[in-house]
Amino acid sequence: MTIRTPDWAKDAIYYQIFPDRFAKSERVAKPSNLQTWGATPTFNGFMGGDLLGVVEKLDHLVELGVNAIYFNPIFSSASNHRYHTYDYFEIDPILGGNAAFKEMLDAAHARGIRVLLDGVLNHSSRGFFQFNHLMECGSESPYVDWFHIHGWPVNAFASESPNYAAWWGIPALPKFNTDTPAVREYLWRVGEYWLEMGIDGWRLDVPNEIDDDEFWREFRRRCLAVNPDCYIVGELWHDAHRWLQGDQFDAQMNYNFTRATLGFFIGDNMDQTDTHRTGYGHMATLNGQQFLGELDRINNHLYAQQIVLAQMNMLGSHDTPRVMTIAKCDVQGVKLMYLSQMTNPGAPNVYYGDEIGLTGGHDPYCRGAFPWDSAETWNTDLLASLKSYIALRNDCVALRRGSFVPIFADDDVVAYGRAFEGEYVLTVFNRSNRKRTVALNWPDAPTRWDGALEDQGMQFDLSKKLTLAGRSGRVFIGRK
Repeated sequence: MTIRTPDWAKDAIYYQIFPDRFAKSERVAKPSNLQTWGATPTFNGFMGGDLLGVVEKLDHLVELGVNAIYFNPIFSSASNHRYHTYDYFEIDPILGGNAAFKEMLDAAHARGIRVLLDGVLNHSSRGFFQFNHLMECGSESPYVDWFHIHGWPVNAFASESPNYAAWWGIPALPKFNTDTPAVREYLWRVGEYWLEMGIDGWRLDVPNEIDDDEFWREFRRRCLAVNPDCYIVGELWHDAHRWLQGDQFDAQMNYNFTRATLGFFIGDNMDQTDTHRTGYGHMATLNGQQFLGELDRINNHLYAQQIVLAQMNMLGSHDTPRVMTIAKCDVQGVKLMYLSQMTNPGAPNVYYGDEIGLTGGHDPYCRGAFPWDSAETWNTDLLASLKSYIALRNDCVALRRGSFVPIFADDDVVAYGRAFEGEYVLTVFNRSNRKRTVALNWPDAPTRWDGALEDQGMQFDLSKKLTLAGRSGRVFIGRK
């Protein structure tokens, strides 16, 4: 099978928005019982972020250099994270409803920013019409086959385990019965509908829990029939060959990259207090040889190159402690990880607020409000560095589309290259605190290199040794 992924996905730099906490507009009417913006996040509290707030902050994204947004769920729901969907065809009124969505989508597209929505198709909520029907009508409801019911009456609000299949046994999240034709058609229609409305793709929540390859093949067929450039990425925490053969998803949320990057740059200094509560599990410390070996595995041996270039690479998300927290506020370590993210194959994803150094442990604390009115709290040094790394990636086609070439590794120093149609990019890291001098060998690459970032104006000869300051990363560009 010929594997094809959307061409634009190779050039994407995503910005992930948790809608309740990113930005709030005075143009959207709100209910009264909201948490104060910036209060300590809770599991059930709402702060009132909305889609018009996103519109009003799009300039921040443009200045950062991103060109795509991945939204956590925005459909009608009774949870602040909106993974409890009531209605898949309506935008939550607290977010501004369908009118705000259209304004946001038009404003994003006008700036060249693509929009990715979160598709939660494995489970719905107790308020979803067909499940509510079961609670009202019991075994005589015409929707008994929409869910996996094990007994009557449905005990959706009981303290004991629910008598129906639910995600992780949580009563609020009844699992769809995707063996039912009507359910399959409903969910496929969701995929089609929002593409018809103009979105550019889907991020799929726990798609492995719909254990049905043909369901996902048809989902892909339906989506591509509406928009042949639709991008489909699955939340798959580990190796995902089964879903990345070209007939289901274009990519995965690449936590393989995340674990490797955290393991090398933070290593023994990593705060693993909350990581066991996520798909990370316990994250191993990696030396340079192990890190480069893992990058070689995931970039050159795990998947087809089309998949590799479309992967969604992140350092954190709404499901993990924030990267600054895991790094114990090691700003330089976080900078080095961002530089690695921007110079590796795959589309980088920046979780909102990470660019200014927000901290927070596992859910709900990783979902804090963006401090728009407290700019003095921003880490502007980190922000400036990330902007320069994103600009470098946007300027260098080899960083977006090039092959990955392992070059050098010892315990603390790693070097790799990217090459595409005569453009070569060399990236070298020294994670240790001491200065290092290394000899590098990249056969067939240019001999003369121009420095990028902090080395602008410098020329480097690959036949000579390179000296690296402690805790530093350097990038050089060569052309043939």
